Amino acid sequence: MNKKTRNWIIAVVAVLVVGGAGAYAFMNNYLGNKVEIESVLPAQAAGNTAEAATTGTTVSKEDLNGTWNISDASKVYFSVTTSQEKVNFVDDKVSGTWDVNLDDATQMKGQGAIEIDAIDSGNAQRDEHIKSDDFFQMSKYPQATFTATAFEGLPTEWNEGEVHDFKLEGTLNVKGIEKPVTFDAKASYQDGKLLLSGTTVVTFEDFGLENPHSVVVSTQNDIDVQLELTLEK
Repeated sequence: MNKKTRNWIIAVVAVLVVGGAGAYAFMNNYLGNKVEIESVLPAQAAGNTAEAATTGTTVSKEDLNGTWNISDASKVYFSVTTSQEKVNFVDDKVSGTWDVNLDDATQMKGQGAIEIDAIDSGNAQRDEHIKSDDFFQMSKYPQATFTATAFEGLPTEWNEGEVHDFKLEGTLNVKGIEKPVTFDAKASYQDGKLLLSGTTVVTFEDFGLENPHSVVVSTQNDIDVQLELTLEK
């Protein structure tokens, strides 16, 4: 083996050793799911509308129609799936409104926002990284927003505690980039509050984000987004 070949092999080994150490450091610092997703709907209602309990009491349109405000009890989750596990993030700084009009669904509108600084996965180092310029660019884009454009499938008559499936269409804006999305959603009127749960899927590429990975862990391109909102008049 000549000297040139030997030096080349040593260099490759060094890169693999350093890269491997960095990759395992990545795993230690950024993996580990510490957030459990909590639905605003009862467990059986969230999973199966047909089994949702109802009191049978009809809710008047006067009680339902009007402007509803997203309350402090609301949360937005997003999740990424790696080759090791699924990691959840939660944001509890949610604001916005839903203007309900059961007489004319085309007149309904809604909007919401989350504060990027409130994103939490239970791992401070991981959270600071995704808020940085490598991902969400929080210093330039402190909020992510959603503007609803259509509510498809909501009935005109509601009963207390009954859960209704519908499609929530709108535009998600992250880092100044707009993406049309559709949430598979459920809504229920309970104890004078509107409860809304919805899920959709976006990708890293949709918002100019780089899919994080290393030599020992890979991440799927899909990002699951879940709304768990409590609204009050």
